[in-house]
Amino acid sequence: MSLPSDLKYTKDHEWVRIEGDIATVGITHFAQGELGDIVYVEVETEGESLDREEVFGTVEAVKTVSDLFLPLTGEIVEFNTALEAEPEAVNEDPYGKGWMIKIKFSDSSELEDLLDAAAYQELIGG
Repeated sequence: MSLPSDLKYTKDHEWVRIEGDIATVGITHFAQGELGDIVYVEVETEGESLDREEVFGTVEAVKTVSDLFLPLTGEIVEFNTALEAEPEAVNEDPYGKGWMIKIKFSDSSELEDLLDAAAYQELIGG
């Protein structure tokens, strides 16, 4: 299973790519594998400011619906609208074209609470 070392991870199975004060967020390869075939991604919080660990959307798979949790406090500045037509991108390329949102985060100290690839690998039993 691929775990890019340049990303940060959450215990809720989101990944985070930091570029300046913008964080791109998606779900991990492990998470999409556990969910199965993803058929719908819903994010209705674009333009809103939310606290870390608040629900920012849902991902629907054939067998379940799961909440998506914000890894950092901030404003959701972009939703990957390509997922409306191609939700399967989350399964096919979770760290690339399957990204979900971009956040303008407001508290950089929260970055310290994210996991590196080795810690996330340990969390999922690798």
